[in-house]
Amino acid sequence: MSQCLNPDCIQINSKTTIFCQKCGSKLLLRERYRALKILGQGGFGRTFLAVDEDKPSQPYCVIKQFLPQAQGTNNQQKAGELFKQEAIQLEHLGKHQQIPELFAYFIQDHRQYLVQEYIPGQNLAQELAKTGAFSEAKIINLLGDLLPVLAFIHKQPVIHRDIKPENIIRRQGDNKLVLVDFGAAKAATRTALAVTGTVIGSAGYVAPEQAVGKAIFASDLYSLGVTCIHLLTNKEPNDLFNSGSFDWVWRNYLTVKINNTLSQVLDKLLQPGTEKRFQTAQEVLEALQLTVKPTPSLKTVSFETVTVNSTGKITNRRQAKAQIFSENINGIILDLVIIPAGTFRMGSPRNELERSDDEGPQHTVNIASFLIGQYAVTQAQWRAVAGLPKRQIDLNSDSSYFKGNNLPVDSVTWLEAVEFCDRLSQFTGRTHRLPSEAEWEYACRAATTTPFYFGETITTDLVNYDGNSTYGSGPKGVYREKTTVVGSFPPNAFGLYDMHGNLWEWCADPWHDNYNSAPTDGSVWESGGNTQYRVIRGGSWYNIPWDCRSANRGRYEPDGRNRDFGFRVVSLPPAWTP
Repeated sequence: MSQCLNPDCIQINSKTTIFCQKCGSKLLLRERYRALKILGQGGFGRTFLAVDEDKPSQPYCVIKQFLPQAQGTNNQQKAGELFKQEAIQLEHLGKHQQIPELFAYFIQDHRQYLVQEYIPGQNLAQELAKTGAFSEAKIINLLGDLLPVLAFIHKQPVIHRDIKPENIIRRQGDNKLVLVDFGAAKAATRTALAVTGTVIGSAGYVAPEQAVGKAIFASDLYSLGVTCIHLLTNKEPNDLFNSGSFDWVWRNYLTVKINNTLSQVLDKLLQPGTEKRFQTAQEVLEALQLTVKPTPSLKTVSFETVTVNSTGKITNRRQAKAQIFSENINGIILDLVIIPAGTFRMGSPRNELERSDDEGPQHTVNIASFLIGQYAVTQAQWRAVAGLPKRQIDLNSDSSYFKGNNLPVDSVTWLEAVEFCDRLSQFTGRTHRLPSEAEWEYACRAATTTPFYFGETITTDLVNYDGNSTYGSGPKGVYREKTTVVGSFPPNAFGLYDMHGNLWEWCADPWHDNYNSAPTDGSVWESGGNTQYRVIRGGSWYNIPWDCRSANRGRYEPDGRNRDFGFRVVSLPPAWTP
């Protein structure tokens, strides 16, 4: 679809239309940027999700259109200056990986536009609404991620002046926090700091000195402190301030535990007097060193991988290594493998035996580094997480499908797998989720291009599946008719076990019938999918061999339960991990 940019029209048109079918306005900006839909609207104008049709991959971008609500010539002139200032700030600051990059700033049809990098993900207000109050660890992780960004912009020197949950996006792919919306940012030269300026910012988050037009660097730190207590309590800032005692009373609304050092850091961020507050982001980081929990240790493991010929005979064995990051869930360990960044061809070639049309067209995907479970989630890990506080739905740890600690948990719905990830995220303070379909296939292939990560065919010595059927010139084998203990068969070159067979594994993506217009960055493919189904991958103990291929795809209802369905989790290291 194509969104008309005429403020008096905003008609939805077909994707290939050049002129709006209702008002006749030109739909492409600078002959390349096409708006798809409205993302938001504020005091200065509208924001649109868009595509850059000048590039072969047609990547997403964001169009900001200046459309001020301010009344009066002077006010509109000031709003226009601030809009232009945002473009200037982005051009100056957007080289930082946690600040959107500016692509263009121009005037078309007598309206100002800027085009900037699209940041896929949810802002922290959306995350709060979905997951509830942040944990202590999650707040520390937030501070560890954002304070270096503030240190960078303050050094430029720029004051953001609008730090709040809505302006912080957790980016898909690497889970880094990205600071957005520099429309209120102000160059903080010595002369500018000495002059009373425009009062700007969001009610509830604005520091007292900023409220009278005298913002300083520490004003951003105050707003960051308010953001933290809002996320910790899930209460609006105005509810956390007692105007009678003129003091913050955020502790009265805590439902999670935080230690004294973090509590004192937040109190100092929230000091109304600027001299009593932290003056720099670096000061806050140094104070936080007392409260940062030790990073779970990384360990290196060695393992053997195998390669087979077309008849299934092992022709090569080699030693490999992987780095493992461990989560401790009340004594139960969840091992995650660090998967290196890379590029691969997703899908199957047309000549692959038993391929389906939904495995094409093959396309190149760039994947950022991520962590993924070394094994499918086990029954012991499921029980440990099922005992954590409920987020959305119950996880029944007494279900009849628990048969052994080191067997993979089965009969899990997609909704329950998402709930598992949400509870684990709340517990650790680090985001855990289901893999995107692209991440899953990249992790499974481990730099191979054959139907299976060990070669052209499959045997029941290497995978748990229905051995009554064969693939290519491979042999028949046993049919175990049940799951096997995780890690019973050789891993792939990344050190991942059971990516073929044993259990189908849920992915985050809704179902698409093919890969036409699929994202090329490894992200979850949300747009245009059939959300009545979610993707499953890898085949299971119940399936014939071609269902277990790296490229094979399946689908099932999100609330569907089957005894050959399981999952593994994806995450990233904490922000303070080197």
